[in-house]
Amino acid sequence: MATTQKSHTELNPIQVSLLRLFNRPMSENETRELKKLIVNHYSGLLEEEVTKVVTEKGYTERDFDNMLNSED
Repeated sequence: MATTQKSHTELNPIQVSLLRLFNRPMSENETRELKKLIVNHYSGLLEEEVTKVVTEKGYTERDFDNMLNSED
């Protein structure tokens, strides 16, 4: 499922809230931990979506091997 990203000029309420929450000095370690938390969250969402698509399409390991080795 392809999505088109639109250019946004306004922040949504959660973005504003996060900016207020993190409007303070942070150590490198805190910054790293926060980034890790966000990456893990989106990684989990992506994994769920991929699992859903693979199940819906009925893809097998052989299908993925064929996709990876095709000359197209």
